[in-house]
Amino acid sequence: MNDKDESLEKLSAHLRSLGQIAIAVSGGVDSMTLAVVANRVLPGCKIFHAISPAVPLSATARVKQYAKSEHWDLEIINAQEIEDPEYVANPANRCYFCKRNLYSTIQSFTELTIASGTNLDDLSDYRPGLIAAQEREVVHPFVDVGIDKTTLRGIAKSLGLNDLYELPAAPCLSSRVTTGLAIDAVLLPLIAEAEEQLWDLLSTRIHLQGVRCRIRPSSVAIEIESEQEIEANSVLGVEAQKLVSDIFISNHYHEQVANITLEPYRRGSAFLIDTLEVKA
Repeated sequence: MNDKDESLEKLSAHLRSLGQIAIAVSGGVDSMTLAVVANRVLPGCKIFHAISPAVPLSATARVKQYAKSEHWDLEIINAQEIEDPEYVANPANRCYFCKRNLYSTIQSFTELTIASGTNLDDLSDYRPGLIAAQEREVVHPFVDVGIDKTTLRGIAKSLGLNDLYELPAAPCLSSRVTTGLAIDAVLLPLIAEAEEQLWDLLSTRIHLQGVRCRIRPSSVAIEIESEQEIEANSVLGVEAQKLVSDIFISNHYHEQVANITLEPYRRGSAFLIDTLEVKA
């Protein structure tokens, strides 16, 4: 028995011990894999997915697709975090307010214990959402049985979840907005649209691993994750800048694209924890 098979057995046994649970599913590989395994082990688990301007439509479509193919008992909810002024202010611990709203909303629909897709690797990162999870007694099955991101992806692959196991990390769209800049519900879908079109433009011409559209105080940064550099004066770089400019300007966001830069991808570059007070 290899490591991923052993981990899957441990996870399945642990889920059986928990009994019926409510799973918060974002559309990413972590929570989606947990939902698939849990529902196969305990058919009839309750699955909750929150729609929001911060959640790409592609993630919601993925959840609905799996709900149909895996026969999930799916509830689509609106946690209304975008109505929370503490979330909209975009402090360093914005994720706390997001998860507080999410878990509170789920608990208004069910008395089942909530489970998240948090894995071992998440514990070594700054995750204020885990504080909200602790307050709401949310459980983390992957953590409980010692499963990290690599093992989790291996489980997804072994289960034949081919569109999930290689799915790039996709934090919520609010993570593209520099800490301290207010979250704009209208702007977030434009960020998603820009990133999707940038991927379509760039991935056919360079070996692209990822792309982000970051909102800065006085500029927009197109961050490219690739082994090949794109210089600002290259034809491809100019095309990328024009694409983003056209999307924003056509939706009446002129000031944001007055300065568009091309930069190497930096994980979490919009997150500035050292500059702001953290409160919960």
